[in-house]
Amino acid sequence: GLVLNSSAVIIGAMLISPLMGPILAGGLALATGDLILAVRSFVNLFLSSFGAILFALILVALLPFNDPSPEIRSRISPNTLDLGIALFSGAVGSVAICREVRGVVTSIPGVAIAVALMPPLCVIGFGLGLWNWDALEYSVGGGLLYLTNLVAIIFTAMLVFILLRIDTPKVRAKIREWRDTDPESLWWRNTISKIPRLEHARKIRSMSLRFLMILLPLLLIFIPLTQSYNKLVAQIQQQRLENDLKDRAKDTWDEYLKEIGRNSRFRNLTVKENKENGKLEINLEVVDDKPFSTDERREYMTRLGKALNRRNDSMSLNLVALRTAAQDVLSPIAQETPPPPPSIAELQAQFMQRVEDAMTGLNFPSSASMLNYKVINSAESFPSVQVFYLGEKEIDQDGRELLVGEIKRRLVLPNLEVSFERVPTEAQKVTFENNGTKISDENIEKLGEIARKLEINSRLILEVDLDQDSSEVLLKEKEKTVREFLAQNWSIPSERISFVKSEREEEEGDFYHIILPKQEESN
Repeated sequence: GLVLNSSAVIIGAMLISPLMGPILAGGLALATGDLILAVRSFVNLFLSSFGAILFALILVALLPFNDPSPEIRSRISPNTLDLGIALFSGAVGSVAICREVRGVVTSIPGVAIAVALMPPLCVIGFGLGLWNWDALEYSVGGGLLYLTNLVAIIFTAMLVFILLRIDTPKVRAKIREWRDTDPESLWWRNTISKIPRLEHARKIRSMSLRFLMILLPLLLIFIPLTQSYNKLVAQIQQQRLENDLKDRAKDTWDEYLKEIGRNSRFRNLTVKENKENGKLEINLEVVDDKPFSTDERREYMTRLGKALNRRNDSMSLNLVALRTAAQDVLSPIAQETPPPPPSIAELQAQFMQRVEDAMTGLNFPSSASMLNYKVINSAESFPSVQVFYLGEKEIDQDGRELLVGEIKRRLVLPNLEVSFERVPTEAQKVTFENNGTKISDENIEKLGEIARKLEINSRLILEVDLDQDSSEVLLKEKEKTVREFLAQNWSIPSERISFVKSEREEEEGDFYHIILPKQEESN
């Protein structure tokens, strides 16, 4: 039933569950302090549980079903709500077997379904049957749910049996008479009498000790259940917040379109909070016959910021306007002369606008920052996009695949080629000749490469970390040499070059690296 995601089969398994009897017997054993009943209950419960897990494991190993269904995933994250259900179900089940109250018999199937003892055991077998470490989370989650039900039912059953005064002299007399004649009871009593320690503990007289025996595991289980419940509450609150933000963003967009007289067809909107940079990311897809200008995007963000009481720099907008001909947006009208086809220049401009829309708000890993991009058009091949980013290390393969997939999805171009080029931020050594008045041939090539990277984005700054041991005159000479070389050969202005003096204990010499200004980093 679990692997087929069949609710009907699962409910049937709950009804034929062999576990309720041994569990209630455990509660009765704690209520009366009967060791023989406790041992019988434990053995019966262990064999039933082990048999269910083993049979489920064998089925999963034999059947060609390896994907966890929604019914399985719903039973691996129990919380305190499941504990509450088990507590009340155990109480009802205990009353049902003790009192012949009108309507109680019909409650037994409901108790079996509500507490659902068998499915968690089968989830344990499912996780073990997959034979891999990743699947153990299913076994752990199912095991926690089973233990929750088990301990809760035993606890409430014990309370109910005590409150119903089940341990009366009349009942004891009937139990003694039954034990003296029942073969299984006689066998257990003889077995326990052969073990001195068990014979000595045959009657557990201390009520406080019995309560402690069941309260301790109940409290231990309560800890992970509370953590799971808090996580569930946080997810619900986050979903409510995102839904509220989504509604406000859509209302603001509709009001703005009405005000500027645009007739765009709304397609999709997602709003979520990026935990890494704290920004609110708005991804908006519309169908329109013309692109939205930068001023229009900025105006919408300003209005949305007022509606959400947030600063504009704390939000990022990815507005993808999927172009369509005007006659596709409006009602079809017969035209005597069709409109002229767009020119090549217009098509290129539309494509560049689509690329700009797609690259805006693209989420890079926290260790990297996008600097710029370049579109490469060729008559012989499909267009490609080269993305430049600033980072201490290369983006790993998984990260690149996610970015490439997102760019292709936004542009609706599955065959688009996307490449990445990193602008390193780590310090690199530079050497000077003739006391700083001349740059070595090796560093002429190195500084040329740096200049080419500075041309990628006008915000980048070259920071030169000069050796603290150099004299003041020598430092001035080095500064002059670098500034003149970059200005004369690459037209790099002086304000984009920063010189600092710091002590580098790990290595002597002069170093340089490329950085973004502090305000750019904070933004």
